[in-house]
Amino acid sequence: MGLLKNLLNTVAGSVTGKTLDQVKEAVNNLVQNQAPRTSPVREPQPARQQYNPAPEVDRTDGQWKSYFREILQSDFAGYGIREDVPVTEIAGPAADVFQLYRTMPGKVYRAEWGQPYSFVLSQGGAPRAVVMLGSGHSHDIRVKYLISKAYARKSGLPYINFYTDMPNERSYVVSRIRKFI
Repeated sequence: MGLLKNLLNTVAGSVTGKTLDQVKEAVNNLVQNQAPRTSPVREPQPARQQYNPAPEVDRTDGQWKSYFREILQSDFAGYGIREDVPVTEIAGPAADVFQLYRTMPGKVYRAEWGQPYSFVLSQGGAPRAVVMLGSGHSHDIRVKYLISKAYARKSGLPYINFYTDMPNERSYVVSRIRKFI
Protein backbone atom coordinates (compact mmCIF):
# COMPACT_ATOMS: atom_id res chain seq x y z
CA MET A 1 0.00 0.00 0.00
CA GLY A 2 2.85 2.38 0.84
CA LEU A 3 4.53 1.73 -2.52
CA LEU A 4 1.35 2.60 -4.43
CA LYS A 5 0.88 5.83 -2.40
CA ASN A 6 4.48 6.89 -3.09
CA LEU A 7 4.04 6.16 -6.78
CA LEU A 8 0.84 8.21 -6.99
CA ASN A 9 2.41 11.14 -5.13
CA THR A 10 5.45 11.09 -7.41
CA VAL A 11 3.31 10.97 -10.54
CA ALA A 12 0.98 13.70 -9.28
CA GLY A 13 3.96 15.94 -8.57
CA SER A 14 5.42 15.47 -12.05
CA VAL A 15 2.17 15.86 -14.04
CA THR A 16 2.00 19.64 -14.05
CA GLY A 17 2.21 20.97 -17.64
CA LYS A 18 2.80 17.60 -19.27
CA THR A 19 0.89 15.75 -21.97
CA LEU A 20 -0.85 12.46 -21.31
CA ASP A 21 1.85 10.57 -23.26
CA GLN A 22 4.57 12.15 -21.14
CA VAL A 23 2.69 11.19 -17.97
CA LYS A 24 2.37 7.59 -19.17
CA GLU A 25 6.08 7.49 -19.93
CA ALA A 26 6.90 8.89 -16.49
CA VAL A 27 4.73 6.21 -14.83
CA ASN A 28 6.36 3.46 -16.89
CA ASN A 29 9.81 4.76 -16.00
CA LEU A 30 8.97 4.87 -12.30
CA VAL A 31 7.55 1.37 -12.36
CA GLN A 32 10.63 0.06 -14.12
CA ASN A 33 12.96 2.10 -11.86
CA GLN A 34 14.49 3.83 -14.86
CA ALA A 35 15.48 7.43 -15.37
CA PRO A 36 13.01 9.38 -17.52
CA ARG A 37 13.81 9.27 -21.20
CA THR A 38 14.01 12.39 -23.26
CA SER A 39 12.86 10.69 -26.45
CA PRO A 40 11.06 7.40 -26.89
CA VAL A 41 13.34 4.51 -27.87
CA ARG A 42 11.84 1.49 -29.60
CA GLU A 43 12.94 -1.83 -28.24
CA PRO A 44 14.11 -4.25 -30.94
CA GLN A 45 11.43 -6.80 -31.73
CA PRO A 46 12.39 -10.46 -32.06
CA ALA A 47 12.42 -11.65 -35.64
CA ARG A 48 9.26 -13.47 -36.62
CA GLN A 49 9.66 -16.98 -37.85
CA GLN A 50 8.28 -17.41 -41.31
CA TYR A 51 6.03 -20.34 -42.09
CA ASN A 52 7.65 -22.47 -44.74
CA PRO A 53 5.24 -25.10 -45.98
CA ALA A 54 6.60 -28.36 -47.25
CA PRO A 55 7.68 -28.06 -50.86
CA GLU A 56 5.29 -29.35 -53.45
CA VAL A 57 6.13 -32.91 -54.41
CA ASP A 58 5.63 -33.60 -58.07
CA ARG A 59 6.49 -37.24 -58.69
CA THR A 60 4.59 -39.89 -60.51
CA ASP A 61 3.69 -43.19 -58.86
CA GLY A 62 6.54 -44.83 -60.79
CA GLN A 63 9.03 -42.23 -59.57
CA TRP A 64 7.90 -42.75 -55.96
CA LYS A 65 8.35 -46.51 -56.36
CA SER A 66 11.87 -46.01 -57.76
CA TYR A 67 12.73 -43.59 -54.95
CA PHE A 68 11.59 -45.98 -52.21
CA ARG A 69 13.12 -49.01 -53.98
CA GLU A 70 16.52 -47.29 -54.02
CA ILE A 71 16.25 -46.37 -50.32
CA LEU A 72 15.23 -49.89 -49.33
CA GLN A 73 17.96 -51.54 -51.41
CA SER A 74 20.75 -49.31 -50.10
CA ASP A 75 19.75 -48.73 -46.47
CA PHE A 76 18.12 -52.11 -45.78
CA ALA A 77 20.48 -54.36 -47.73
CA GLY A 78 20.04 -57.15 -45.17
CA TYR A 79 16.41 -57.57 -46.20
CA GLY A 80 14.87 -59.09 -49.26
CA ILE A 81 12.55 -56.67 -51.01
CA ARG A 82 9.47 -57.63 -53.00
CA GLU A 83 7.16 -55.19 -54.74
CA ASP A 84 3.40 -55.17 -55.34
CA VAL A 85 2.83 -58.19 -53.15
CA PRO A 86 -0.80 -59.38 -53.03
CA VAL A 87 -2.28 -59.56 -49.55
CA THR A 88 -3.02 -63.27 -50.09
CA GLU A 89 0.74 -64.01 -50.30
CA ILE A 90 1.06 -62.81 -46.72
CA ALA A 91 -2.30 -63.78 -45.20
CA GLY A 92 -3.48 -66.56 -47.49
CA PRO A 93 -6.97 -66.56 -49.01
CA ALA A 94 -8.55 -65.80 -45.65
CA ALA A 95 -11.96 -64.26 -45.21
CA ASP A 96 -12.22 -62.70 -41.80
CA VAL A 97 -14.49 -60.38 -39.91
CA PHE A 98 -12.86 -57.03 -39.26
CA GLN A 99 -14.70 -54.08 -37.84
CA LEU A 100 -13.65 -51.67 -40.56
CA TYR A 101 -16.86 -49.70 -40.20
CA ARG A 102 -18.99 -49.32 -37.08
CA THR A 103 -22.18 -49.45 -39.11
CA MET A 104 -21.23 -52.90 -40.51
CA PRO A 105 -19.57 -54.78 -37.64
CA GLY A 106 -20.16 -58.29 -39.05
CA LYS A 107 -19.16 -57.73 -42.67
CA VAL A 108 -16.60 -60.17 -44.13
CA TYR A 109 -13.53 -58.79 -45.85
CA ARG A 110 -11.49 -61.13 -48.01
CA ALA A 111 -7.70 -60.83 -48.29
CA GLU A 112 -7.78 -60.74 -52.09
CA TRP A 113 -9.80 -57.53 -51.92
CA GLY A 114 -6.91 -55.71 -50.27
CA GLN A 115 -4.54 -53.27 -51.95
CA PRO A 116 -1.29 -55.08 -52.87
CA TYR A 117 1.55 -54.12 -50.55
CA SER A 118 3.92 -51.64 -52.20
CA PHE A 119 6.94 -53.34 -50.63
CA VAL A 120 7.45 -56.30 -48.34
CA LEU A 121 10.75 -56.57 -46.50
CA SER A 122 11.73 -60.13 -45.63
CA GLN A 123 14.59 -61.78 -43.84
CA GLY A 124 15.43 -65.47 -44.03
CA GLY A 125 12.46 -65.99 -46.34
CA ALA A 126 9.96 -64.69 -43.77
CA PRO A 127 8.21 -61.33 -44.17
CA ARG A 128 9.28 -58.75 -41.56
CA ALA A 129 7.50 -55.52 -42.54
CA VAL A 130 5.13 -53.98 -45.05
CA VAL A 131 5.69 -50.57 -46.65
CA MET A 132 2.67 -48.95 -48.28
CA LEU A 133 2.66 -45.89 -50.50
CA GLY A 134 -0.52 -43.94 -50.99
CA SER A 135 -1.48 -40.61 -52.44
CA GLY A 136 -2.81 -38.38 -49.72
CA HIS A 137 -4.42 -39.03 -46.39
CA SER A 138 -7.63 -40.15 -48.06
CA HIS A 139 -6.15 -43.48 -49.09
CA ASP A 140 -6.14 -44.48 -45.41
CA ILE A 141 -9.91 -44.73 -45.40
CA ARG A 142 -10.33 -46.70 -48.62
CA VAL A 143 -11.53 -50.22 -48.00
CA LYS A 144 -8.75 -51.89 -49.97
CA TYR A 145 -6.08 -50.18 -47.83
CA LEU A 146 -7.93 -50.93 -44.60
CA ILE A 147 -8.12 -54.61 -45.57
CA SER A 148 -4.38 -54.68 -46.35
CA LYS A 149 -3.57 -53.02 -43.06
CA ALA A 150 -5.81 -55.39 -41.08
CA TYR A 151 -4.23 -58.49 -42.64
CA ALA A 152 -0.70 -57.15 -42.11
CA ARG A 153 -1.45 -56.64 -38.43
CA LYS A 154 -3.12 -60.04 -38.18
CA SER A 155 0.07 -61.55 -39.64
CA GLY A 156 2.13 -59.70 -37.02
CA LEU A 157 3.83 -57.42 -39.53
CA PRO A 158 4.44 -53.71 -39.04
CA TYR A 159 2.42 -51.70 -41.56
CA ILE A 160 4.50 -48.64 -42.47
CA ASN A 161 2.52 -46.10 -44.43
CA PHE A 162 3.93 -43.18 -46.45
CA TYR A 163 1.94 -40.41 -48.11
CA THR A 164 3.23 -39.56 -51.56
CA ASP A 165 1.96 -35.99 -51.32
CA MET A 166 4.57 -35.31 -48.63
CA PRO A 167 8.31 -34.71 -49.14
CA ASN A 168 9.44 -38.05 -47.60
CA GLU A 169 13.04 -37.00 -47.25
CA ARG A 170 15.45 -39.91 -47.23
CA SER A 171 16.46 -39.50 -43.56
CA TYR A 172 12.79 -39.49 -42.53
CA VAL A 173 11.98 -42.62 -44.54
CA VAL A 174 14.99 -44.53 -43.19
CA SER A 175 14.43 -43.54 -39.55
CA ARG A 176 10.72 -44.34 -39.72
CA ILE A 177 11.25 -47.81 -41.20
CA ARG A 178 14.03 -48.54 -38.68
CA LYS A 179 11.67 -47.60 -35.86
CA PHE A 180 9.28 -50.35 -36.94
CA ILE A 181 11.72 -53.18 -37.73
